[in-house]
Amino acid sequence: MAVSFPGGPAPAPGADDPLALLSACHGRIARQCATLGRLAAHLPAHGSDAAARTAAASVLRYFDTAAAHHHEDEEEDLFPALIDSMAGSDAVCLHALVDGLVAEHRQLARRWEPLRRALSEIADGRPADLPAHEIKDFTDAYAAHIRREEDELLPMAARLISDDALAAIGQAMKSRRGGEAG
Repeated sequence: MAVSFPGGPAPAPGADDPLALLSACHGRIARQCATLGRLAAHLPAHGSDAAARTAAASVLRYFDTAAAHHHEDEEEDLFPALIDSMAGSDAVCLHALVDGLVAEHRQLARRWEPLRRALSEIADGRPADLPAHEIKDFTDAYAAHIRREEDELLPMAARLISDDALAAIGQAMKSRRGGEAG
């Protein structure tokens, strides 16, 4: 259990608060997108130097693991729990939201793939180009996706999903990460 003390950083949310954990992941995704933009600006002057290799490896690792787990958390656990909680809710609206978010996950994965290939080259110390328009398309799409989840999905999930279902989601998230959620 994380301990908080006055003046220290707040403990990171864990599996016991899966909606807060999902929201915290959105912040980490945004930070990785910012790193991607800084890396693209760094490459023309410095090439695939040690700093570029480190940044590329970090962004790759994040999007290939944590961000992928985040989408799995939503698609395999949160979205089905939200659909199951629909009693009295507008089913059409809820299905449209979930279907739209799943489609955005697929679009983000398609936009990630060419960036992933370039980052792999950079992480291996080889020269590669990170086209500014591809980075902008990816980071803008992720920013819009995060806003939609923060403004629509997570508040709706907090209202509609039972505590027991949230606990099950938290356990699934923890299991997906090998016993550690975060």
